[in-house]
Amino acid sequence: MAKKITILGAGLSGLLTAYHLQNKGFDIEIVEARDRVGGRIHTIKDSNTQIEMGATWFNDAHTNFRTLLSEFNLGYYEQFMTGTSFFEPFSAAPPQEIDIPQNSPSYRITGGTSQLIDSILNKLIGITTHLNEAVTNINFENNIIKVTTTNTILETDYVISTLPQALFTHDIMVVPSLPIQLQDLAEKTHTWMQDAIKVAFVYDTAFWRNKNISGTLFSNVGPITEFYDQSNDALTTFALCGFISSGMEMYTKEERLIKLKTQLEKVFGQEALQFTSYHETVWSKEEFTKSAKQIGFMYPHQNNGHPLFRKNYCDNRLLFAGTETAQQHPGYMEGAVVAAQRVANEILKLENKL
Repeated sequence: MAKKITILGAGLSGLLTAYHLQNKGFDIEIVEARDRVGGRIHTIKDSNTQIEMGATWFNDAHTNFRTLLSEFNLGYYEQFMTGTSFFEPFSAAPPQEIDIPQNSPSYRITGGTSQLIDSILNKLIGITTHLNEAVTNINFENNIIKVTTTNTILETDYVISTLPQALFTHDIMVVPSLPIQLQDLAEKTHTWMQDAIKVAFVYDTAFWRNKNISGTLFSNVGPITEFYDQSNDALTTFALCGFISSGMEMYTKEERLIKLKTQLEKVFGQEALQFTSYHETVWSKEEFTKSAKQIGFMYPHQNNGHPLFRKNYCDNRLLFAGTETAQQHPGYMEGAVVAAQRVANEILKLENKL
């Protein structure tokens, strides 16, 4: 009988791990707590406009990620940065005009980042993905692992978790208990996007481009801290998208929008208020990204790539993937690709199939 593998999380690492292990003689299923696949990759559509509420950019150093895009025949294009950009050093000063050197470009996937998720999902033949199903307990005491979800009890031979580390250790009861050192490390590990608020404004025209403005803003003042042009490569849809201060979490959506509009007009002028729609995602309130039990300040990428996350646990039956476990570029989409390949290879090695 084929060994069974249960993968927790249907984000990039989870789907890609399943992709690498399919047709290798395993019975594979994926369990996802959200009502969608993609995890922290989340492209939403407003009419024909793709808005990135999660992972968006990659660069030339992300070689494994670019190879993956080639494998799935997905195109990408350079982030528009041409023209005047703005910097707000402090509130008493007007925005400063700056030019950004074009020596280290970043890129976006044609059609949106979720194109990659959909492409991988379409290649998963005979692999079941359970949505709206959060894992609550995992019992490793017997030869067959029992995974309890909000809907059912699954039996498996291997568990691969691609969940944020603190979410796994806080929100899932593991029997027998995981090593204290691992639990303590997970508590102090930053999850990419866990404290981010991403916002987007959709427009009928790219008014900023017509004024030789890049749409880029860096601000020490806020509430917008980073802003970029998010028009598509065909220049048929237009948007500005970026991050706002995590402290804006305390306000309502309506209150945030009022503050954002004030800054938009100050930096980009009256035309910036002629948006057709507004979107936001407060990632700290995404219960399947950040555990409510994780407390304390963490630096970006804190403890990402720690070697303890690349060890096997529970008699080699529990393995961790996910971008924060990667030795190279942890926290980025590149890290998710690296982590998925490593864990797939580890499973094959354990089964003497590599």
